Amino acid sequence: MSVKIAVLGAGSWGTVLANLLTENGHDVHIWAYLQKDTDEINNQHSNEHYLPGFRLDHRLVATTSLAEATEDADVVLFVVPTNVVRGVAEQLLPLLEKRDKKPILASAAKGLEVGTYMRVTQVIENVIPAEQHRGVVAISGPSHAEDTSVKDITTLTAASTNLEAAQYVQKVFMNDYFRLYTNQDVIGVEMGAALKNVIAIGAGALHGLGYGDNAKAALITRGLAEISRLGVQMGADPLTFIGLSGVGDLIVTATSVHSRNWRCGNQLGHGEKLQDVLDNMGQVVEGVSTAKVAHELAHSKGVEMPITDAIYDVLYNDKPIKQAISDLMKRESKPEFDY
Repeated sequence: MSVKIAVLGAGSWGTVLANLLTENGHDVHIWAYLQKDTDEINNQHSNEHYLPGFRLDHRLVATTSLAEATEDADVVLFVVPTNVVRGVAEQLLPLLEKRDKKPILASAAKGLEVGTYMRVTQVIENVIPAEQHRGVVAISGPSHAEDTSVKDITTLTAASTNLEAAQYVQKVFMNDYFRLYTNQDVIGVEMGAALKNVIAIGAGALHGLGYGDNAKAALITRGLAEISRLGVQMGADPLTFIGLSGVGDLIVTATSVHSRNWRCGNQLGHGEKLQDVLDNMGQVVEGVSTAKVAHELAHSKGVEMPITDAIYDVLYNDKPIKQAISDLMKRESKPEFDY
């Protein structure tokens, strides 16, 4: 099966997914914001800023024209930062309205929109009405672009309330090193994808401060409890959080130097200022804005998330990290599981 696919976003993950889809035999156009990135992908078959040393398939076509990228596309894949998904969707809508052929819309972005608290697929559906697409699919799970680029084994979830759309995306992506499973719990998949970035900042901070494996395991485990608690309150299936987009994505993001969120926390643990860390990262650290959204959302829903609150205080209220850790450890004793 060979189809036309538009990948929106030429960062590390967008580039790797576009290249993978091209190697799978599909006709792929990647939409980049900057002309220099388009020229590099088309002429040098590389994207050195995001993927140093990685060679792209020469058949992959880049463009700065959203209309050109999405023309006659069977699948339109959003791989842009969460805070620009709405704007890109608003640009896409009038293009879709002119077309008879309606695509499946998919997202590999992981975050929650500031202000609305919407998940990424909610933002897309809020902007683009159902008659303009054949389903919306969230793609998520434990994945670093650096590992996928070298064909390391990667397993993800394609989640949609439209099972046929999820299965279509599943077939488009799968090959001998990249496997997708379908899931109809979009809420759980996207909540896990977004909230694990917050916990990963905390895990990085522990490493930067010199804490050992015991502390990191405690943070990841209790962090997963918080993610599940809020996710279930939002309507998710609790089983989703022991799957690929839950514990799987949390493990990879909270333990790897490839994770921007982990690296952000690690540098904070070494005493660097947040703004300096963000200025030097060169890529979006989704967990920083998600911490604010999660903190506000949890309080509005009456959901207890002490670790998330502590990370929020470090990021937005300049609370010393060691003080935040001390306050967490001195909280009132309680059972591990609340029934």
